[in-house]
Amino acid sequence: MAVTPVDLTGAKILITGPTGQVALPVVEHFAKIADVCALARFRKAEDRAQMEDMGATVIAADLADAQSLEAVPEDIDYVLNFAVVKSGDFEYDLAANGEGVGNLMLRCRNAKAFLHFSSTAVYEYCGHEPRREDSPLGDNHRVMFPTYSISKIAAETVCRFVAHQHDIPTTIARLSVPYGDNGGWMYFHMLMMKEGIPIDLHPEKPNYYNPLHARDYIEKIPYLLGAATREVTTVNFGGSQRVSIEQWCEYISELTGFEPVFQDNPQAFGSLCIDTTRMHELIGETSVDWREGIRSQLQALAPEVLR
Repeated sequence: MAVTPVDLTGAKILITGPTGQVALPVVEHFAKIADVCALARFRKAEDRAQMEDMGATVIAADLADAQSLEAVPEDIDYVLNFAVVKSGDFEYDLAANGEGVGNLMLRCRNAKAFLHFSSTAVYEYCGHEPRREDSPLGDNHRVMFPTYSISKIAAETVCRFVAHQHDIPTTIARLSVPYGDNGGWMYFHMLMMKEGIPIDLHPEKPNYYNPLHARDYIEKIPYLLGAATREVTTVNFGGSQRVSIEQWCEYISELTGFEPVFQDNPQAFGSLCIDTTRMHELIGETSVDWREGIRSQLQALAPEVLR
């Protein structure tokens, strides 16, 4: 059953991981209509300035350090947790990603809803079978990001525990491939094609994903908040269209004239498409066609490469 989206106009929203590629457009969008607090470690002055220029209130804190979170106001209405650490150090990454979400939820236990962004990297590889929310979990991204999948699974577990213990309405959204006019996987593939650098592909082709454009995830955030329950709603969150790496590289080739060089690598990320049934029931279909999204991305980041 479709949920009713939350009206975020004038709401007090805490956004973690605000300087990352995925969250940055979210800060930019909601800072225009709401009271946005942007939480990160802010080690670079230019990151702090960028947030302030967008109209967000800067909070310098570390999720792994519960004491630092005392800087977070106690009257936050909604939390969007995009923060993720991929240092490769298990001890720190589990503290920041796993314990960190618990620290954050305890600080914001009076929020109307907590939205935790997880990843489809929590799923065990299973060829072309679309991953459902109840599919087996596994250490999917070990080869490239040793701590990533495990710390994402840990974060989900801590998130559920704290939500249940403190009756915090919560949604866990497992992101597929987020991209937009400020970056994403396809842009890196274009750069590799331009330089003639081989793109690793898992031999079990095609390599399918569900790319999710920034316009779509921004539009769906109020719905994901509306779907939050004390039992915790877990849902796949990707584009409604299933697309392969091979397809999007072919399209980039049409737009630019650059030819992709593919090489088989059994260690490459394999196909990781999602079952969108539950997502569609809760928040509806996405609207940005993947071709339109890629064209828009290249137009914004590298207009000179377009034919």
